[in-house]
Amino acid sequence: QVQLVESGGGLVQAGGSLRLSCTASGSTFSTYVMGWFRQAPGKEREFVAGVNWSSGRTYHTDSVKGRFTISRDNAKNMVYLQMNSLKPEDTAVYYCAARSGSVIFHTPREYDYWGQGTQVTVSS
Repeated sequence: QVQLVESGGGLVQAGGSLRLSCTASGSTFSTYVMGWFRQAPGKEREFVAGVNWSSGRTYHTDSVKGRFTISRDNAKNMVYLQMNSLKPEDTAVYYCAARSGSVIFHTPREYDYWGQGTQVTVSS
């Protein structure tokens, strides 16, 4: 059974940085796509970034390009989201997600496995 566990969230001032980690277990992830999503209060869950585990190809949504970077560590079965220049509007619960396949979809329904989420709060 695939399990995803996020860590690294917290409270940070605007302009600061955080690195989120996602520990993946229960499968061989070389044929998976991993994604980071976020959900703010009263809003829908939205795609932030994704990575094809095998090729390393990544995609970042426009609002985080140049500030956030997704990466993976094959040896450790971990996925990271480095978040720099954080803004108050980045405040949300951040989720790690996984799907079998090669396409980095942007819609939550395309992902089969989810972590429990980690809170990121950016103060102004």
